[in-house]
Amino acid sequence: MNVDLASRALGGSVVAASDESFGFKERLIDPSEPAFVPGTYDLRGEVVDGWETRRHADGDWAIVRLGVGGRLRTIDVDTRFFAGNQPTGCRIDACVLDPVSDPTAAAVPWTTIVDAVPLKPDSHNVFAVDDPHRYTHVRLRLESDGGIARLRAYGDVIPDPALWAGITVEVSGVEHGGRVEWSSDSFYSDACVLIAPDRPRNMGDGWETRRRRDIGPATHDAVIISFAVPADLQRVEIDTSRFVFSASPEVSVLGSRARPCGENGWALVPFDVPVLVRTRIAPDARQVFVVDATDITALLVQAYPDGGIARVRAFGWPTERGFALLEAVWDASA
Repeated sequence: MNVDLASRALGGSVVAASDESFGFKERLIDPSEPAFVPGTYDLRGEVVDGWETRRHADGDWAIVRLGVGGRLRTIDVDTRFFAGNQPTGCRIDACVLDPVSDPTAAAVPWTTIVDAVPLKPDSHNVFAVDDPHRYTHVRLRLESDGGIARLRAYGDVIPDPALWAGITVEVSGVEHGGRVEWSSDSFYSDACVLIAPDRPRNMGDGWETRRRRDIGPATHDAVIISFAVPADLQRVEIDTSRFVFSASPEVSVLGSRARPCGENGWALVPFDVPVLVRTRIAPDARQVFVVDATDITALLVQAYPDGGIARVRAFGWPTERGFALLEAVWDASA
């Protein structure tokens, strides 16, 4: 599952825009889905859930600093609820800057990653990116005035090896390249939130499955979380915060030393390294367990028999092979 590198939930920020007369630029990266109530007006006009510029402008733009730098794979220019006031088209540029640099300066070395394309109204407009480099900023350039509900920049986090050297890292975290690869059930909420960098705000900000009715000794829900590189693990945190009456009663964690190969993905990857034996956990609590598991590439977290978990965090450091791989990926993306 690719990560939305631009999302506000990951630390993304809309740092500049040419105009925001009708809709605030910050709405572009709101992690929530856009919404619209027709006939609702304020001093700017009809209230829109997105970024909308004044009429008759000649090519507006907005610049987003990504929450985490990485390789971009897909851009979604979402025009939902903008029908008749969407831009005619757009192009997308990217660059590498430090956070304090002025992204509007004339000398910024922008690279076009999506050439000029038309935009459909009230739609997801999804464009593939074929560029192997790591970027920290993206610029959305409109071919006309208009409104965009959301901008999603999906891709792969590329961690800086210098920030991993000599310290313990939350190797499962999305901002360090962790990914949720699969879950048995996401009836109430998506399992991807398990590796979010923030603290859970409510019961909807976690992974909650439907209620199992086939309860037996072996029935359970599960989720696979992969790491950017192989790591030696020292701690695992299972956080059930906000799940007061629907937390999973027990969990176990298995590790893998393999990676997927071929068309089967993670389905045939063995999880045969015991990391945490089946353990009873408390509701609405953060619980940290000391573990000792080496050369782990991914975790299979099993929740018995169902229920809710807010966050899963695995702490450790890369193996010698993992650190070399981290450096190789970083160098190749420069």
